[in-house]
Amino acid sequence: MKVHAPARKAWELYGTVDLTKITVPKYLAAVDIVEGDGGEGSIAKLTPLSGEPYYEKFTKVDSKNMVKETEITQGAFLDLGFTLYRIRFENISTGKHTCITRTTIEWDIKEEFVANSSRVSILPSINIAKDIEAYLLAKEKKDHNESLKV
Repeated sequence: MKVHAPARKAWELYGTVDLTKITVPKYLAAVDIVEGDGGEGSIAKLTPLSGEPYYEKFTKVDSKNMVKETEITQGAFLDLGFTLYRIRFENISTGKHTCITRTTIEWDIKEEFVANSSRVSILPSINIAKDIEAYLLAKEKKDHNESLKV
């Protein structure tokens, strides 16, 4: 998805737990880092607005290449017969003020639960990318307006 924000600014959210500033109010009741500092190897407990909490591990946080991967380690899709559910976010610069946020979902499921594969959707990631873009544009506008007051 094309995002009207610099790749590094988008990465400042995707690559850190600051992403929760945007996602928690709309999509989650809470996100708690239960192990680590939010970097690679950290484990987060995510509590949806409805449903049971689940756990994700940050398996890759590459700030140089602006790539983050998380895997569900307990609950959610794993309770539906999935043996792997991995999300990869990449921020790719396309100009001074634009980037592409690419999301890849990698999953595997036990054969007897293959009907549950229809639950895999990129829509939540698209919504998050749109929310990040709106957040960054509003922040830029606010910063610009405050600089005019000085």
